[in-house]
Amino acid sequence: MGNGTIEERVRKIAEHVATDHGLELVHVEVLGTRRRIVRIYIDKPGGVSHQDCSVVSEHVGTILDVEDFIPSSYVLEVSSPGLERGLYKREDYRRFAGHRARVRTHEAIQGQRNFRGQLLGFENDEVIMDDRTRGRVSIPFVSIARANLEIDLEEEFRRAEQLAAERAASERREESEESDE
Repeated sequence: MGNGTIEERVRKIAEHVATDHGLELVHVEVLGTRRRIVRIYIDKPGGVSHQDCSVVSEHVGTILDVEDFIPSSYVLEVSSPGLERGLYKREDYRRFAGHRARVRTHEAIQGQRNFRGQLLGFENDEVIMDDRTRGRVSIPFVSIARANLEIDLEEEFRRAEQLAAERAASERREESEESDE
């Protein structure tokens, strides 16, 4: 497999397996030294299933065991990135423009390291964001220590209520059509 850190090598393997199964590799983490934890986050439109995680785990695990470049025992975890998924790649910031997010920087930008608000986009290697306290800010991509989407629970509840109302209306229409027959 060649040189590179353990994480880089795992990422290369996971990327290949995910792509082969029509999945997106979101992120790879290798934690610990004595008993390592290898975490792989995958996604696809509509979300990943338990079966998707199982297939990736089986394939990546087999390759890691054959390649044998992790010098100690390890635990392999494969999962979806979750609702508050991390933002790792430049493309993530373009893809999730319009969504709410939290961004933490390595160093202060205009006296601030933590930003929360709406992602506006990505341009000139900077994340453009409408921060709740500062307004529009440009955050250099290289300055980002950690970033993730932030779920708006009120919006999620409104969306769930709207779906429930639409389902109920559809069921009433179907019942009405059946009684007309």
